[in-house]
Amino acid sequence: MSEKKDKFLVTGGAQLRGAVKVSGAKNSVLKLMGAALLAEGTTVLNNCPEILDVPYMKDVLEGLGCSVMISGQSVYITTPSDLKSDADFEAVRQFRASVCVLGPLTARCGRAVVALPGGDAIGSRPLDMHQTGLEKLGAKTYIEHGCVVAETDQLKGAHIVLDFPSVGATENILTAAVLADGVTILDNAAREPEIVDLCEMLISMGARIEGAGSNTLTITGVERLNPTTHDVVGDRIVAGTWAYAAAITRGDITVGGIPPRHLHLPLEKLKLAGAIIETYENGFRVRMDGRPRAVDFQTLPFPGFPTDLQPMAIGLAAVAEGMSVITENVFESRFRFVDEMLRLGADAHVDGHHVVMRGKEQLSSTTVWSSDIRAGAGLVLAALRADGVTEVRDVYHIDRGYPNFVENLNALGAKVERVVE
Repeated sequence: MSEKKDKFLVTGGAQLRGAVKVSGAKNSVLKLMGAALLAEGTTVLNNCPEILDVPYMKDVLEGLGCSVMISGQSVYITTPSDLKSDADFEAVRQFRASVCVLGPLTARCGRAVVALPGGDAIGSRPLDMHQTGLEKLGAKTYIEHGCVVAETDQLKGAHIVLDFPSVGATENILTAAVLADGVTILDNAAREPEIVDLCEMLISMGARIEGAGSNTLTITGVERLNPTTHDVVGDRIVAGTWAYAAAITRGDITVGGIPPRHLHLPLEKLKLAGAIIETYENGFRVRMDGRPRAVDFQTLPFPGFPTDLQPMAIGLAAVAEGMSVITENVFESRFRFVDEMLRLGADAHVDGHHVVMRGKEQLSSTTVWSSDIRAGAGLVLAALRADGVTEVRDVYHIDRGYPNFVENLNALGAKVERVVE
């Protein structure tokens, strides 16, 4: 775990080779921890990633009256019968995923007060769809004193159509609807593997959910749920980061702990760039023997190319042979990352939600700053193709999403040093 002043010193030139195993998904474990609020008793989550956001979420849950113990890759959450409805402001505002307690608290307590959350600087992520969905279920919602408030006497099933397949809105509506009276049909729902993981955990708690993994979820409310034990799905974004690390550094990495179907399109893009891909039941291998070819990318909700892997796509484009166009369709401020790539000598031009990259054989070392989790990881990968030593600052962002990042890089043959100032 890092202090906010930590930095990485990344020596360029390494070709990453070897094997790495990913643990549970950051984008799933925090939502599963929030879902534990739905059942009195002790819920156990295994295969949890050892990242900063897990203890952050522990603080949120403890502020609501839970007892939480973290032991290695297992988290034990004991939820009381008398749950508090006001999430602690200081704990919640540290990271975006904390808003996932909104649905469970509304369902369990009939009231939820959750501070408008902080997190990564990748653009506006309003809660409009979260609020609209809860209102369709019979809650009254409003913003007051920097918090979103939801209140209801009884949630009732409804037909809800999302304007956009928002992951967060799908999660909050789903976790509220499981205890609502009647049937909820959620159309244009998010289809991400992390949504399927949440559905599977809820079903093991006694929820009645049909359609997980499709764009229509049918939820039949039940009176109560029971605590459970659940294994967190593997982190496809961390796995994808290692896949692109192999291609960017012209290396050879085998990644375990993730079904390759969760990364179908990102791996197909690497094939187009010239990588040799082998897939297994619960992993894959990426080998890039020469300079990658330029490939175009556009981010879209699953099963499209993940916005969380966009910095890695830009890193690949920066050193590829030819011109690439990367289009960001999810978060409007994610191209802040490009400013830091320019410091590394990348040939990039931003035009609205497109960036045009002309690849270079090698980048040049400098000092860069992480603005979010994925941008930080992307900068480290790009720095591996720079001459000399690149200083990457604000790496606490990276520690929020990547367990043992420096240790894994060095085990694969990189030379990366963490410096505590």
